[in-house]
Parts: sequence; structure tokens; C-alpha cells
Amino acid sequence: MTYQEFYNNSMADPTAFWKAQADAIDWFEKPSDISFKDENSLYRWYKGGQLNTSHLALDYHVANGRGDQPAIFYDSPVTDTKETITYAQLLDRVARFAGVLKAQGVEKGDTVIIYMPMIPQTVVAMLACARLGAIHSVVFGGFAAHELAIRINDAKPKLILTASAGKEINRVIDYMKIVNPALDEAEHQVQGVIVYQRDILEAPLKEGRDFDWDVLLADAEPADCVPVESTDPLYILYTSGTTGKPKGIVRDNGGHAVAMKFSMKYIYGVEPGEVYWAASDVGWVVGHSYIVYAPLIHGCTTVLYEGKPVRTPDAGAFWRVLEEYGVSVFFTAPTAFRAIKKEDSEAKLKAQYDTSKLRYLFLAGERCDVSTLEWCQDVLQVPVIDHWWQTESGWPMLANMAGVELLPVKPGSAGKPVCGYDLKVVGPDGEPVPPNTEGAVVIRLPLAPGTLPNLWQDTARFIDSYLSPYPGYYFTGDGGYIDEDGYVFITGRIDDIINVAGHRLSTAEMEEVVAAHPLVAECAVIGVHDDLKGQIPVGFVVLKAGADIADAELEHELIKMVRDQVGPVASFKKATVVQRLPKTRSGKILRRIMRHIVDGKPYNPPSTIEDMSVLPELEAQVREAQV
Repeated sequence: MTYQEFYNNSMADPTAFWKAQADAIDWFEKPSDISFKDENSLYRWYKGGQLNTSHLALDYHVANGRGDQPAIFYDSPVTDTKETITYAQLLDRVARFAGVLKAQGVEKGDTVIIYMPMIPQTVVAMLACARLGAIHSVVFGGFAAHELAIRINDAKPKLILTASAGKEINRVIDYMKIVNPALDEAEHQVQGVIVYQRDILEAPLKEGRDFDWDVLLADAEPADCVPVESTDPLYILYTSGTTGKPKGIVRDNGGHAVAMKFSMKYIYGVEPGEVYWAASDVGWVVGHSYIVYAPLIHGCTTVLYEGKPVRTPDAGAFWRVLEEYGVSVFFTAPTAFRAIKKEDSEAKLKAQYDTSKLRYLFLAGERCDVSTLEWCQDVLQVPVIDHWWQTESGWPMLANMAGVELLPVKPGSAGKPVCGYDLKVVGPDGEPVPPNTEGAVVIRLPLAPGTLPNLWQDTARFIDSYLSPYPGYYFTGDGGYIDEDGYVFITGRIDDIINVAGHRLSTAEMEEVVAAHPLVAECAVIGVHDDLKGQIPVGFVVLKAGADIADAELEHELIKMVRDQVGPVASFKKATVVQRLPKTRSGKILRRIMRHIVDGKPYNPPSTIEDMSVLPELEAQVREAQV
């Protein structure tokens, strides 16, 4: 079947299409209704279906002959550690740790926050929560204590699961020095903290609150899978919101499992038993979907890599992993290859390794520039597929569906719509625009299974953020256009979320931090183009009258504030003092115009601008500051 035939089938009869895909999943109880609307009139999938995601990822495979197959290749160049974990071994570890959680009183429907690095215990923790029907929320280890506290207050976890430390190239990060102040700041109080003590650092434990992971594990009784409803939440994953308050994206069990299995077969073109590697972090949606759940549900071997594309030890790190584990399909962000290209532009280190088992390279997480895509094609000599999706969708919405039909690659495009996604580009009136005309990227409801059904305990915000801007559609927040051949080009965020090396971060959140400085009168933080990271945040600051501080000193203080309160992942390293900010008459800062000025792009000032003379003034200050 061609891509177009397959896609058309999903559009013509979505119920029949997604019923057929659900048959690939081992349900405890098959769904009675494939699609329906819930009490909030929101679209849902697989009513009445019962299953368990941990069962699909582990028990099912062990029962069907994959017990001795590697489930995980753990590779940590930062700690010089490697480990192969079979499906049978992983099942044993997950069942026993689920027993630990059960003994601590964790039950179906409870929430658990996981604040851990890229180690096997993190995967065990996620699957153990799923085994009990508990809802996990993984918080990326690079987030500061304040960010963790916000998530604790929102998710209200019974437990926090953490490790004593994370390891970067040149430093050890003491996790308890983040967890402890986060718990001090949070209004919600957890029942306990379970700490996995790593060899690189032993953390002191607080009497009565903290528990040693291995001590509890030694006495644990294995726990069986708890059946859950298809519509029960599997996890909450927080993503940046334009208000500065993170949005808790909810993922259900049934639709998610179907989408994961479907995407591995039809998008990534990978078979059970093959090695699949997503070079990301479990703190991000890519890590949830394509390090943990999709590869294991599909019966693949997943690579858990605790390292970087460069300096662990060099720009040949990825080539080494591809060869050593015989990776068939590889997925990472364009940032990673920009870093490799910067260090080894001629890919001389690639000659040391045999990557002949690699069939496809997939890129996502940010817009892939044409030069990076072409460099990857030249170096790897395999199809390089740019595709597009979001934390909200949980799996690709645009792709070249390699498992169906590999279409010609158009550099700059993220491909065509994936089955189940009726994607349109519309103008301000909500009507589709002609080919090659830029507009808002929207998807006609209902969304495919596996996408967010709602936000965590905030239906009003879900409707307001995603469904209200264009009634009948899901609003992606991205702009783009569709060419005459049906290929979609995503041009960037419409709102003030920026994409730093594949990490979605809120400039509004950073502005709150910058604005808190006692000498700052007002400010704007915008995302500007960066060759390596895609975008980086830059602060523009107007000082209070009479403020007496050197620009360099102020910049240093602001960088430290953002690092402490948002985290180093924000990459906030530039703050420039300006006389005034361009605004509309109503007082709205013209951030889009500012981005164009910094990036050197042409722009048309809006008719609502308060004072046109501020623009050449800002252009001169940008040139002088060398932003």
C-alpha cells in the first residue's frame, strides 16, 4: 500500500483504521467503543479497554520468547559504565521495584515524581509506576529547585524518586541539593523520597523522610500488573506555557500504547528484535516515547545513552554507539549533529567506525536546517528524515513514513501528515490558505490516539490554549505552509515558546526572573537564531532611572538568576541594556519585531506601534552590543 492510500484510509474511516491498529496490542479487555467524547465533550479513544503498559513492554515479550533478548543497552561514557539488560532481567527489576512502591502505599491513580538521570533505574521507576497504575511525572534533571517545586505543587506526588547525583562531562550534580530546597519551597508535602545512591556521590538521607533505594529493594516482594482503563493516565509531562506556569500534558494508557506500536512499525520502519536508539533524555517527551515505551512495546532493544555527541570523549561518540550496538534506526535532534559538525566538519572520526547496519536517521525536536540535513546525508549515506511533533502529540504528526513508503526528501520540510492527522494551514479567519502561503498550523479534531486528551486538572486551560483559537481544530502554536506537492514546512513558534537544542522553554518564565532584578524596570526575553542550538534566549533590559551598575555586572547577575531559578538548560547567556522596548499603543512588547531585528530579517512594523523611532534606535543598539 502506498503512503497516500494508507493515509486516505485513516481519514476516510478513522474508527475502522484505529480499531485495526488496536488489534496489535495485548489488551486484558478489548475496547467497547473505539472513539467517543468524555464528560467534558473532549475526544477520547478506546472506551472500556483494559490493559497495562508495563505488561505490554515486558511481561508480554517474556511470555512470547523474548526473555533473553536485550531490552536495554546502557552506555555511559561519563561514568565509564556499560550494561546489557535482557527483557527477563528488566521484568524482574521492574516487578520488584513496583513492590517497593506498593509497600510505600503507592496505588492506582497516585502520582509519583521521578527526578533522575539517564540510568537504568529511571526506566525501572517509570515502568514500575505504570505496573501499579500510578501516574509518573519525570522532571528533567537539569531543572532548578524552583521549577521542581512548581511541579510538586501541581502533581501532588505521594513519593519522589531520585538519585544521589547526575554526571556531566566535567562535573557531578548533587541532586539532593536541588530536591531538598524544592521540598522546602513546595506547599505540597510528599510522603517520602527514595534515593538511588550512585558510586559517584553518596547523598546524606533525612531521617524519617528519605529511603535508600537498594535497602528497600532488598526486602521487596514482586508486584503484578494492575489492569487500568484505556483512558486512565499513564504519565504527566510538564511543558512550558506562555504564562510562565508549566502545562501538565496528560498521556493516557490505551491510545498511547497503540500509537507507540503503530509509529515504530509504520513511521520508523523498525522491526521487533532490532536495535533502536533515540539520543535524548527521559526528561523530555522523546525519552518517554522513544527511549522507553515505544521500543519496548514493539519488542526492540533500546539504547540508554548517558553522554553527549561530543567530548565523551570526542565527536566520534555517536558513530561508536551506532557500530557497537548495531543500531538499525537512529533518532536525535539536529543540534547534536551541528555540534559534531562543528568539532569534526569533515567527519574524519566516522572512518573509524562501521555504521552499515543503520537504515534511517530521523531528526526532530527543532527545525532542521538544510545544511545539517545534507551534511548528515553525505556522511551517513542513508535516508535522513526530518519529522515534526510536540510534547502534546507524544508521537510524530509530520513524517516520511519509512515503514509504509519512503517518499522523496525535501530539505526544509518535515514531510507529509502522518496517518490520523488531518493537518491544515489556516489564515486568521480559520480558513485554509493557498499552497506556499504561511499561516497557523492546525489539526482537525479528533486528534489521533496517543495525543494529549487534556491538561492535568485544568480543562479550561486546555480548551483555551489548544481548542478555542480555531474552533474544530487543535492549534499547534506553530506557523508554516504546505507546498504544491503536499509537503509541510514548519517555520517556527507563533507564541513566545522557544526551542533551545530541542528543549521547549518559556521566554515568559525567564522574563519573570529577569524582571525581578531590583534595577530592572522592564524587559523582554526573546529567542534568536543560533547555528548550534537552533535558538537561544537573549534578554533586553530597560533599567530603572538612576540605576548605577556596569552592563557586564548586570548581565552576570541576570545570567546567575536565570540559571538558579530556571536551570542551566535555559542557556541564558546574553542580556543587553536598551533605552526602551518597541511596543504597541496598548503596551504589548513587539517581540516578533525584535526577533527579526536581531536575526537580521526584514520586517513590517504594525500600524499599532506606539513610536516608530524606537526601531532604528534598537537596531543601532543591537549592532553595538553585537547580539
